[in-house]
Amino acid sequence: MFVIHQIIGLLIMDSKRIFLSLSQESGFEQKYIQRAFETNWITSGGPNVDEFENELQSYFENQNFAIATNSGTSAIHLALILLGVKAEDEVICQSMTFSASANPILYQNANPIFIDSERDTWNICPENLEIAIKDRIGKGKKPKAIIAVHLYGMPYKVDEVHAIADRYEIPIIEDSAEAFGSSYKGKKCGSLGTFGILSFNGNKIITTSSGGALITNYKYSKERAIFYATQSKDIAVHYQHSEIGYNYRMSNICAGIGLGQMKILEQNIHLRQNNHLFYKDVFKDIKGVQLFDSQSDNFVSNYWLNTILLETKKERERLRVALEEVNIESRPLWKPMHLQPLFEKYVYYGGNIAEELFEKGLCLPSGSNLRVEEKSRIKEVIINFFK
Repeated sequence: MFVIHQIIGLLIMDSKRIFLSLSQESGFEQKYIQRAFETNWITSGGPNVDEFENELQSYFENQNFAIATNSGTSAIHLALILLGVKAEDEVICQSMTFSASANPILYQNANPIFIDSERDTWNICPENLEIAIKDRIGKGKKPKAIIAVHLYGMPYKVDEVHAIADRYEIPIIEDSAEAFGSSYKGKKCGSLGTFGILSFNGNKIITTSSGGALITNYKYSKERAIFYATQSKDIAVHYQHSEIGYNYRMSNICAGIGLGQMKILEQNIHLRQNNHLFYKDVFKDIKGVQLFDSQSDNFVSNYWLNTILLETKKERERLRVALEEVNIESRPLWKPMHLQPLFEKYVYYGGNIAEELFEKGLCLPSGSNLRVEEKSRIKEVIINFFK
């Protein structure tokens, strides 16, 4: 037995770790970074930032305005500020998401109202959304905004969710941190709500090392967002401040990385979608496993991460450990916000769908740079596990 464990240990050491999602260089980043140094724009804002915003606006066919920020989280915070969310206001938020979707609500000393998922897209449930809105209005607390998330790149049920939001005149913050490159009925995610949010963290479709963007339909909103993101400096020859400001602007160097990354955006989307086809083939004959997939052609996912549901939490954990033993990273789905110690005191509407997804779901390696030999390793572990 000791000898067997030694052999396994040696195999792990010889096998380079396969990560869940890593960035991929385009080869163009250095040119823009060097330009920042040559022009001495080594600060927040600058020519690279302006050009990166223009590139994002071009991606959205110049029908939207983009504000480059130092994170997707700060972009959500700016959206809440622009929507006038203040202390004790209520903001509806999808429970099944990363904490960055909900944390900015607390920044404003407002109260999150969490909503369960539905089974088709794993995103905010329209039925429970309307129940929550009616109930909050009945209690004299009409929500100031709805934060809806495109989980793992899968668009939420846009028509249903937006019809409800329009009925009660509540703006939507569309959290597309995981969905840059996804679309719904041919319209790109990030441009569907009152505000859209993008993330360029190191594990996303493209990266600026850290960073994000706020997407809006209005030039005035862009101007106000930049005002708040640059410490709310009043127009004056000296530094004067009449409102609370934030240091949220993207750096010129990070934007340079983003400019290089934009050149491989479509390639990266294609590679991630190909990863999904790979997993479809792997699991086609395996019973008891559900690969997260789009329900119709209306929902085009970038498949930022490929995820599966197993029959039990125990089975999910056994597979995760089996992958980890051969140096392959996987992880459970996001733990719902209403189950988190930070948020468990806040109101929640729904059943146990989000909780069940968390217990049975597993994220699998999905990086744009996933090589053929790495896919072979992943497939071998999965096939042997289910034998």
